[in-house]
Amino acid sequence: MSTEAAAQADFSFIRYGQCWEDADVLLEALEVGEGDVCLSIASAGDNSLSLLSRGPARVIAVDLNPAQLACLALRVAAYRVLEHGELLQLVGSRECADREALYRRCRGALEASARGFWDARPELIRAGIGGAGKFERYFAAFRTKVLPCIHPRRRVDRLLAGGTLQERRRFYARSWDNRRWGLLFRLFFSRFVMARMGRDPAFFRYVEGSVARRILARARHAATELDPAANPYLQWILTGRHTTALPHALRKENFDAIRENLDRLEWHPLSIEELLASEPGLRFDRCNLSDIFEYMSDESFHRLLATLAGHARKGARFAYWNMLVPRSRPPQLAHALTPRRELAERLHLQDKAFFYSRFVVETAEGGGGPR
Repeated sequence: MSTEAAAQADFSFIRYGQCWEDADVLLEALEVGEGDVCLSIASAGDNSLSLLSRGPARVIAVDLNPAQLACLALRVAAYRVLEHGELLQLVGSRECADREALYRRCRGALEASARGFWDARPELIRAGIGGAGKFERYFAAFRTKVLPCIHPRRRVDRLLAGGTLQERRRFYARSWDNRRWGLLFRLFFSRFVMARMGRDPAFFRYVEGSVARRILARARHAATELDPAANPYLQWILTGRHTTALPHALRKENFDAIRENLDRLEWHPLSIEELLASEPGLRFDRCNLSDIFEYMSDESFHRLLATLAGHARKGARFAYWNMLVPRSRPPQLAHALTPRRELAERLHLQDKAFFYSRFVVETAEGGGGPR
């Protein structure tokens, strides 16, 4: 997170119990390789862990919110201590009769601050840590209070079963896209309701235009052009768990690689500006910036992007999302960063975390020094 975001929003609790950016898109954009130094917004930790699967030399995760770093710390402990199926149970992707027993096994691998955080919140453990954030509770309210007024469970299951592109389009048009869907969706995902229940009101400071209309269009894309049966984000929103798909960090084929590289991951309770000031010689190759630029003014965004460019090696890649506020390299940084528009647009069409309006990929030109 950035310093400006910290000044505007409350970071005293878990905002995101899981990462809501598609790591498959992120990894293809960044092309992380062995020996790379990666800078990553921590959030709940999933995507920082996904970076480890590609064997970088170092992943530096930062977040101003200590609650988010506690989420990352518990995931790291879970990868160290649990088996793959048990990790899925702790997160909430799968049913579990005793998640507190899984937590007790992880507890000894936690530092004191993270251990104290989770010891005080057994109810979050019992429910599955993937649902521990304000954003997940927002989706849960939609799933339990609004969705049943629109569609019966059998219709939800039919949507998530996917099918061919033609079948998905036909089902959405004939069975899903009724008047109540459009009306209640636009109401629940309006700026007013989302600011009260899902995101901090400060995050909407630079948003213009209709929030709900944009998200509704992207939801239609996810239900038709993409396959819901392969979309873990849509599945969690509509059912509260992962049914037939998992995010990258939770897939069995990535578990061992992440576990083997955990010692290459570090995390710090700092803004990006504070991290770079504390390590003036730091140079990185890959940068996962989540959607942090949405929370700051144009001036602050330009200043931070320029600072990042000054710490990037030649050829370094930046990846970040726009949800509601347009942000991309300004003209005054044309000498330092080159947009990868074709790549970004192609990946945006594949993005399973469908509510973002744009995906941005940029490459550093000059660089802050050799590898």
